[in-house]
Amino acid sequence: MFTHEYLSRLQSQSLKMQGWIRRQTFSPENEKTLRRFSSWEVAELIFRMNQSTFRGKLAAEPNLPLGEVEEDGRQRWFSLEEINELRRRIKVNRKSLMPPRPEGKRAFRAAIANFKGGAGKSTVALHFAHAAALDGYRVLCVDFDPQATLSHSMGLSDVGEDHTVWGIIARDLERETDRMNAAASGAESGTALPRRKLPASILNMGLGTLRPGDFIKPTAWPTIDIIPSCANAAFVEFASAQYRHLNPEWTFFAAVARFLDGLADDAYDLILFDCPPAIGYQSMNAVFAADMLYVPSGPGYWEYDSTTSFIGQLAEALEDLAHGFESFPAGKIALPKAFADVRFLMTRYEPSNELHQAMFAAFKQVFGERVAEHPIELTRAVEQSGRFLSSVYEIDYREMTRGTWRRARGSFDQAYDEFRGHVVTAWNELEGKA
Repeated sequence: MFTHEYLSRLQSQSLKMQGWIRRQTFSPENEKTLRRFSSWEVAELIFRMNQSTFRGKLAAEPNLPLGEVEEDGRQRWFSLEEINELRRRIKVNRKSLMPPRPEGKRAFRAAIANFKGGAGKSTVALHFAHAAALDGYRVLCVDFDPQATLSHSMGLSDVGEDHTVWGIIARDLERETDRMNAAASGAESGTALPRRKLPASILNMGLGTLRPGDFIKPTAWPTIDIIPSCANAAFVEFASAQYRHLNPEWTFFAAVARFLDGLADDAYDLILFDCPPAIGYQSMNAVFAADMLYVPSGPGYWEYDSTTSFIGQLAEALEDLAHGFESFPAGKIALPKAFADVRFLMTRYEPSNELHQAMFAAFKQVFGERVAEHPIELTRAVEQSGRFLSSVYEIDYREMTRGTWRRARGSFDQAYDEFRGHVVTAWNELEGKA
């Protein structure tokens, strides 16, 4: 018989293997570090200018960061901080290298979500975050998935559940209950309204006094922060059901939106949500807070079937919430929930595979212009990066043939460029700071 003790032993063995992988991948201190980027990458792939123009800019302004030169080569290597300093100070044909950002608006929020496990949600979130950081954006990732793949890939593994999305939801329950109790003290009839009471087990956790910065953790990328997840956060679905009974008027689905509303509008440029493969309290918080819904899907029929189920059940869930909470405050996002944009992105795509071609055509026939034109291709470099908890942007191209690395990066570059285009269009259409 296989009891919980047997499963615990299997987990212990697996944790040892995870530790070995981290030691092979991360620094000797078991912390993830970000590599430097060659002058070739900076010029052609990041700034998108030819190398001679880039070298001319460096020569013309000796006060610019010059990077480091390795002992065995002539090429310069730059940190991301140095790249961003160059981006701020260099102009090409009098044009800034800074990425577009609508003036006076808060960060744009995109949820990467689908039912199907293995659809590539965490892979897409990781690569879009890294591509956006190389593009000059300040990024906040929110890991809603208890599998915590995105958190682990960002170098965070020792995370307590109090500082995950679950902690944010519990904190919101306490704060919203206090607000409701304060507002109920002066009923028009003169009769005191009943006070909503929370058990000591919630109040004694002290989450209500935590500040937003207590949940936000830095990563190896200086312009990427993350609200991480952990395996223990899986019980949020059970806890949240209990919380709703404690205060039925609490708009639980708006907890994360209210949390993000409390951040300074210019603290970040882009906020990316990595959603769990299910519709529940965490995923509903993600989609409600999001301006854009990006739906990755693999190229098989079962992925298509799962995607169809996902959008149908999500529509029903959002409709139920809109009917149940019309008169309750939900922060800066109004009911019924409306997305600025919805897109479908095919992942693990093989251009030479006839089945994949047929499924891509089927997606476009059904979802039309909502389907991203540039699917993410399955390459050896992508598989290798996932095995070492990294994105293709983090892998040094000298570790494989440059052509293999370039092909993988090119696929994500195209997908990100298209994503950024949709983001900027929708961002400009957002009303003020709402």
